[in-house]
Order: sequence, then C-alpha cells, then structure tokens
Amino acid sequence: MANSYFQFKRFRIEQDQCAMKVCTDSCLFGAWVPVENAASILDIGTGTGLLALMAAQRSAATIQAVEIDEPAAEQARGNFKNSSWSDRLQLFKGSLQEYEQVNTTTYDVIISNPPFYQSSLKSGNKARNQAMHTIDLPFLDLLRFCKKNLNAQGAVYLLLPPYEAGLVIDLANTFGLFLQQEVKMYTKINGKHIRSILQFRFQTPPEVKTTALFIRTETEAYTPEFKNLLQLYYLIF
Repeated sequence: MANSYFQFKRFRIEQDQCAMKVCTDSCLFGAWVPVENAASILDIGTGTGLLALMAAQRSAATIQAVEIDEPAAEQARGNFKNSSWSDRLQLFKGSLQEYEQVNTTTYDVIISNPPFYQSSLKSGNKARNQAMHTIDLPFLDLLRFCKKNLNAQGAVYLLLPPYEAGLVIDLANTFGLFLQQEVKMYTKINGKHIRSILQFRFQTPPEVKTTALFIRTETEAYTPEFKNLLQLYYLIF
C-alpha cells in the first residue's frame, strides 16, 4: 500500500485522496522538464500537484494547474497552500474542456502526464480509470488546447508509454506541433522502455533529438543521471 504522503526536500505531497500516487517516472519527468526561464506554466491533469510543485521549485513562474477529479483537486489545492510557493500556484477544478472556456492566458510551458490507456480493460475504480484512461481528456482535445494556448516560442512536454507516444507524435503534427526531442525512459540499463518524454514546439526542428534515460544500473543502483536530476528533490540524495 502506498504511503499517504511523499516527503520531498522542499515540499510534501499528501496523496491519500488521489487515485494516482507519486511515482518514479512522474518525478523524473518533473525534474527533467526545463522550466527555469518560463514565466507561465500550465499543468494539465495535476493530480496531487506534483509536477506543478516541482516546476515551482525551479522557476519563478506563475503556475496554473487543472484537475477534473474533485478529491484530487482538493488535495492538490492543499499541497499548494502548504508549499513555499502558494502565491504562484493556482488550481482550476474541472475538465480541460471547461478550463478552455474561461482561460485567457497563453503559456511558455505546458506539461502533462495525461491519461493514456485508450482501449485496454478498465478497473472498477472510477477515479483511477479517470486518471489512467482517456475518458475525459482525449488526445485530440489536449493537442487542440495546446495549439491554441501555447506561446509562439513555447513548448509542450508530455509523458506517455511508448505506443501512445507514437500515436501522439503523429497526431500533434496535424495541429502544427512538431516533435523536438524524445527521451526514452528505461527501468534500468538493458531494461524495459516504460515511458517517453516528448517535447513539442511550433517550429520544425532540423532533426529530432532522441536520448535514453535509465533509472537504475544493472546492479539496481540509481544511475548517476537519475541522481543528478532528482538531487534537488529526493531526500535520499
């Protein structure tokens, strides 16, 4: 059973009301995304508020988070309030489609660890289904929103499993969003490719940069690259 909270160096995530708990791939994603120069950031499907808080720690940006699940939204709101950056963190409780109706901001950075299972068997837990399956946040709606609300020189960062990443890369092109970089995340050296971090911009790149990021070595120790990325956050480093 997951802990009811996750303690980072500079903030704490309460997560007992959230279907999706803090996990390694999300932490790695949040640590990797370059936010230092952003003035405005949007976190779509914030859940516990993890990615928004990680971004707040490394930037001076105003950060808006959107979450459809009411218990998760309230928990994220509490996590924001209890952080050192509560004055820069805002939460909208509702769907992205609803947020689009009231949003008047364009963003330098849009980040999302979106629902990704489109057709696989769903569990009996409604909140977990909502968090993991594209029930309320179809990829089309996500990309259409990004096209409309991303600054001209801004970037979109998504975390997806390999198969869904391929689908989204092709779909994004139809919205004028072009893949700049793909970071393939592996459980360990010579291990399984579990997630891809995708970076999109409006500009067509000379070439797409593809890199690998390993969580653990063959002896199950954390890799130096993993430690370097998470040392600002994890208590163990």
